[in-house]
Amino acid sequence: MIRGDVERCLVVCPGSLAEQWQQELRDRFQLHFDVLSNDALRGAAGNYFVERDLVIARLDKLSRDEDTQALLKAPDSRWDLIICDEAHKMSASYSGHEVKKTKRHRLGRLLSSVTRHFLLMTATPHNGKEADFQLFMGLLDRDRFEGRFRDGVHRVDVSDLMRRMVKESLLRFDGTPLFPEPKAHTMPFKLSPMESQLYEDVTAYVRDEFNRAEALSGRRVRAIGFALTMLQRRLASSPRAILRSLERRRTKLQEHLADVEEWGKAGNSVPIRFLDCDEEFIEDLEDAPGPERESREQEILDEATAALTEGELRTEIATLQRLVALARKVRIAETDAKWRAMARLLHELIISPGSAYGVGGGRKLVVFTEHRDTLDYLSRKVRTLVGQEDAICIIHGRIPRQERLQIQESFRNDPSVKILIATDAAGEGINLQRAHLMVNYDLPWNPNRLEQRFGRIHRIGQEEVCHLFNLVSSNTREGQVYKTLLEKLDQARLSLGGQVFDVLGEMDFSGKTLRDLLLEAVRYGDRTDVKERLNKTVGDALDRDRIQTMIDERALAQDSMAMSRVMKVREEMERAQLRRLQPHFVEEFFQLAFQELDGSIHPRKAGQYEVTHVPAAIRRRSQGRYPVASRYRRIVFDREYSESNRSAEFVASGHPLLEAVTDMVLDRFNGVLNEGAVLIDETDSGIAPHLLVCMDHTIQEGESPSSGAPRVMSRRLLFIRVDANGTSLCDNFAPYLDYTPLGERDPSLAQVLAHPACAQLRTTEERKAMMFAVVHLVPKHVSQIKGSRLKLIDKTRAAVHERLSKEINHWDRRAAELREKERSGKPGARLNSGEAMRRADELQQRLNRRLRELDLQRQIISLRPRVITSALVIPDGLRREIQGMGSPDGAYVMADRMAVAKRARDIVMQHERRLGCEPRDVEMEKLGYDVESKHQGLPTH
Repeated sequence: MIRGDVERCLVVCPGSLAEQWQQELRDRFQLHFDVLSNDALRGAAGNYFVERDLVIARLDKLSRDEDTQALLKAPDSRWDLIICDEAHKMSASYSGHEVKKTKRHRLGRLLSSVTRHFLLMTATPHNGKEADFQLFMGLLDRDRFEGRFRDGVHRVDVSDLMRRMVKESLLRFDGTPLFPEPKAHTMPFKLSPMESQLYEDVTAYVRDEFNRAEALSGRRVRAIGFALTMLQRRLASSPRAILRSLERRRTKLQEHLADVEEWGKAGNSVPIRFLDCDEEFIEDLEDAPGPERESREQEILDEATAALTEGELRTEIATLQRLVALARKVRIAETDAKWRAMARLLHELIISPGSAYGVGGGRKLVVFTEHRDTLDYLSRKVRTLVGQEDAICIIHGRIPRQERLQIQESFRNDPSVKILIATDAAGEGINLQRAHLMVNYDLPWNPNRLEQRFGRIHRIGQEEVCHLFNLVSSNTREGQVYKTLLEKLDQARLSLGGQVFDVLGEMDFSGKTLRDLLLEAVRYGDRTDVKERLNKTVGDALDRDRIQTMIDERALAQDSMAMSRVMKVREEMERAQLRRLQPHFVEEFFQLAFQELDGSIHPRKAGQYEVTHVPAAIRRRSQGRYPVASRYRRIVFDREYSESNRSAEFVASGHPLLEAVTDMVLDRFNGVLNEGAVLIDETDSGIAPHLLVCMDHTIQEGESPSSGAPRVMSRRLLFIRVDANGTSLCDNFAPYLDYTPLGERDPSLAQVLAHPACAQLRTTEERKAMMFAVVHLVPKHVSQIKGSRLKLIDKTRAAVHERLSKEINHWDRRAAELREKERSGKPGARLNSGEAMRRADELQQRLNRRLRELDLQRQIISLRPRVITSALVIPDGLRREIQGMGSPDGAYVMADRMAVAKRARDIVMQHERRLGCEPRDVEMEKLGYDVESKHQGLPTH
């Protein structure tokens, strides 16, 4: 979440990533807040995962679902934060002078209008066309990117809107690369004569059907083209995959023919089931979850045909019958050249590993295929070759999510499991960095999937150099194109490094996609001129200078830090970790509060508890938020224990059970805060008391353009110390944790309050604290918030004014030009000049309205600090004096304690030096700890 005031969040992502978002959110909140651990993301209508104020929606479903979009537009559906993953799918482009807006782009426009914070996440925001890039950026701020990009006129600065890190440039805190180097290897093979015959015959069938389909029109053509493309890809996958695909297609068409014969309508048009297969449908299908994608692809493959008459249908069935017989012959002959290449690779990598591609015998290998039939075929062959049934595990789209996670854990942690064979379902939300070797048994026609697959092992936590092996046939049409692409890619990698893998999805092949090139090779690859043109197209796309330009564009608005800044951030993070509210304080508070609210909690093994009863009042308290269960088998308060027991609930700030208990305690005991407290400082042997005043300071921005009400920009909790010598800020994050409450053996409350020094402090506490806060703390707080805020607003204001003013001038000039044509009697000029004037007036109104909104946002309002509570802190020496116990020589006691503390710090620092660290005594800096130690050998600032 961007800020603490974010309550309603919508995540929009491709269907293939919806499950990954669920898993990541569950895992992340399990580590930190655990608000999603109680199965909070549940399916609704099969399209969305909904739980009150957090929604995960599929991009393909949402962009087509007008009813749900209408709900998003409703006034009461305002969102605090909307996150769009793979946001480049919402991009638009120019076709001539017209903007080609997809349904996804229109959805992006809608989403940006119903939220306060809009986050677009993509690795490919820039496709190399500045006009398209600015259309995409218009989703974030329409006014700043209004109108068509005109070179030299509409250049824009997006540094305040984009944050980008290049994967290969990320470093650990010790200065070493976060990601190891990726390496790709092309493994060519040649089809056997029998396989070559099958390939040529099936390719001829695909080519002929494509030619017949071109005589048709509309979505039927796309469906047929998509089906034939899939058939060609299964031909390249395995003998089993093409055999099963041909058999299923033949059977379906035979059933179709039987229907036609039964109807007695020979010679009439064959009834075709309608298949919604426009361009966006095909792209959405690529992004659909594994099971859905497999099912829909199979439906199209089985049923889409170019046959228009019974005779054409019979002819196609006869062709398929012949191809089935040939494919069965190849399957029985066991002349699979691709498998033989795979078997050699398995011997080298797993069965008899040498020194190449990694060290040691614990290697694990991931094998990707595109089709279930090939996966079944391959898993049997690999098991037979390896000779160990349990050494192989598989993942495909129809395996339930929970079982997939279990398989993942087995592959990662069981040393006997060495090989994972998977379809692209394993590319969706599964972390496989335990392996550093990967084989693409089938090469996808979408290069994005290459990067997505490799990302399963080349990710945070990977320690080894990652090797990717691509099996490619050198004597097939599409294989030759892919072989050229991979060879050029490897040449670019040698000079440009691993970043070439990150631009695969952005490569433009003379305005065509890789799928277009491969399909063209299938249809016309027997022609010499086509072969030469395809090779040139691939070579131009992978030209070193061109790839370098793409890499530079990817670095647009890149966030890069000098190592000194990295080390500074590391130190700040470690200090924040030390000063955070430690788990044992949360644990102690929860136990006492929960039992006070009649809950039942019992300790189990180290650090773990069982909650046997959650009172109904606590469960009701969480209604409208995330649910609270009636009991919990295990809860923990320390992340260390949650990692040792994955099924345990990690109760920390944000967990619904802790939040509900805290709210009830505040409601029930809020009056106690108004009464204040008396605390004992057992480490202070003096006799001078002080007051600890807790204050709340809030800063608001001016009226929000959307709601018309002020909105909180920043809120801080301040602790101020007031004693006889003056007032000062207490730097300790939670100073009260160092004190103890009055006990039975301590003086009574009346005795403490009657002491002259205490009585004097009580009469001046709030006035002094308030004056100190107003004079010293509030201006500092306001200055910190105001500086960055006004800088951003001023930059936005200047950019909006410049862009809209230029557009207004453009349409004013255009209107004047059209009026001149109108005077010369050109037909339609009056209508066109009027439209241009209307456009200029509309833009002027938008400019005025936006500038007023930005001026309102400049109005930063500092509220008066509010006293929450205060505590009278009694030193141990004063406590003894009030009790009449007599006070030892304060100076002597303090000196003695300081000497002991100094000796303790010296011992700790000596130990740290023996460990090779650089310790530093920070006792006087009042950081909440006394010794700070830094590892030697790390860069310093």
